[in-house]
Amino acid sequence: MSAQVLTYVFVGLTFALYIAIAIWSRSASTQEFYVAGGHVHPVANGAATAADWMSAASYLSMAGIIAFEGADGARYLMGWTGGYVLLALCLAPYLRKFAKFTVPDFVGDRYYSQTARVVAILGVVFISFTYIAGQMRGVGIVFSRFLEVDIDLGVLIGMGIVFFYAVLGGMKGITYTQVAQYCVLIFAYLVPAIYISLMLTDVPLPMLGFGSTMNDGSGTFLLDKVDGLSQELGLSIFTEGSKSTIDMFFITAALMAGTAGLPHVIVRFFTVPKVRDARISAGYALIFIALLYTTAPAVAAFARLNIVDALDNRAYQDLPAWFSKWEDSGLLAWVDKNDDGLLQYRGGAALDPVKPRYSDTRGDLGERILKNQPTDNQNEVYIDRDIIVLAHPEIAQLPNWVVALVAAGGLAAALSTAAGLLLVISSAISHDLLRNTLARHLTDKQELRWARVSAAVAIIIAGLFGIYPPGFVAEVVAFAFGLAAASFFPIILLGIFSTRMNREAAIAGMLSGLIFTASYIIFFKFIAPEFNTAEYWWLGVSPEGIGTLGMILNFLVSFIVMQMTPPPPQEVQDMVRNIRIPR
Repeated sequence: MSAQVLTYVFVGLTFALYIAIAIWSRSASTQEFYVAGGHVHPVANGAATAADWMSAASYLSMAGIIAFEGADGARYLMGWTGGYVLLALCLAPYLRKFAKFTVPDFVGDRYYSQTARVVAILGVVFISFTYIAGQMRGVGIVFSRFLEVDIDLGVLIGMGIVFFYAVLGGMKGITYTQVAQYCVLIFAYLVPAIYISLMLTDVPLPMLGFGSTMNDGSGTFLLDKVDGLSQELGLSIFTEGSKSTIDMFFITAALMAGTAGLPHVIVRFFTVPKVRDARISAGYALIFIALLYTTAPAVAAFARLNIVDALDNRAYQDLPAWFSKWEDSGLLAWVDKNDDGLLQYRGGAALDPVKPRYSDTRGDLGERILKNQPTDNQNEVYIDRDIIVLAHPEIAQLPNWVVALVAAGGLAAALSTAAGLLLVISSAISHDLLRNTLARHLTDKQELRWARVSAAVAIIIAGLFGIYPPGFVAEVVAFAFGLAAASFFPIILLGIFSTRMNREAAIAGMLSGLIFTASYIIFFKFIAPEFNTAEYWWLGVSPEGIGTLGMILNFLVSFIVMQMTPPPPQEVQDMVRNIRIPR
């Protein structure tokens, strides 16, 4: 059976499963819609948290970035994993004890201010839409290649599926759907990795295989082989980073603090019955997450090796079928710069990143022509980073059912996080903005109706972000983490551990951090992308890492304003002390 037919079967079965779960777990109250009634088992909640947290960036893009950048890509591994540990151990139990399941709810009550609540609502919506852009792009990429439809149509199909189970089931439906999605995505990620590890090193565990010797009898370590090929072709050395130390530090710190401040992860700790269960589910989630994160570097190393072997110095007409199919999706392209009919995969950008990536016209051999190719290097091949995990099983010539499985896993990763983010946006509008701010007279039934309407509108806007993405999946997600680090992390941390932190400081800190970080990102990514180089970055910090500077600014402004304004009321100070003292 062909890979495309199997993909239809696998994707259809998983979608049917998600929809069946949504129907079975339909929410009948706001408590079920927002936090699944608070009755989810810790193990199930751990799996749901892992699926919610491991987005399309983790599944599709992270290994791709490591494959291209080598050691520099470790910033995502360190930042996201470290951030989850920070959230699970230092913040989540206290937030759970506070019993406010949304960030704006926590901010509004802890800082005794409706203004602070509204600022937090705006921040949540802005950050969540930035994050969801990457998820919808991931959905479109999978559909465009494996179901052979246009990326835009793929996004629309994904919107329809998420709309059904997110709007109908709320957090209750999303939670149990995410448990199923975690099982799908982790199985889909590990199976091809194990296959390829055995093919290259005879070691079944990929996290050990990529540090082992090749099974070709040469006695060469796999990473040495990758580095040797990289040096020979002028690519970046895989095991040595090229980013500056300060930029690596700031990006990693932004990802860590951003993880700890992301609203869609925080809400997961309210779906279990007790604070103790929140801690237990955090531990299970860390184990579930580690399965993918310890495998990603191996997938990247295997992919780097197999791509060079499959593409470099090959005649276009002799390439396997997967190359032309990915060309059709617009995510792979080649231009014959030296007119020899062979692909030259070398170091350097194959195209100008500021201008359109490819032309719809074809060359003499049928290849998709690159537009605006730089002439200062010999690289003739453009490979979108987001296709590495999806294309790798085909590149390694794995069975068709593995190819189809990976496609289903990519959709599971993207849809699980998209659903969680949509629920956060929905609760921010219906619960925080309407019920607790503008329309306090709303009944439970009316609030539930507004929650579903808000989710529906959010899905439409998210789809537009997927059709017009601002960058690679992981890159877009990194911006969301930077915004969360600059806005929410300081006020959550100080709100828990400082009795002196007051509303004036919280509002000033949030606004300063969010405005500074968003302005920096928007300038370099959208207003003047031609200046998006280390030469023009402030202090050498890229837009991905600027969230750390925004976080520092937030802390500084908060401390200064805190000293210049009155302390919080005594009852608020007593409440903060009570949160930190175990019963």
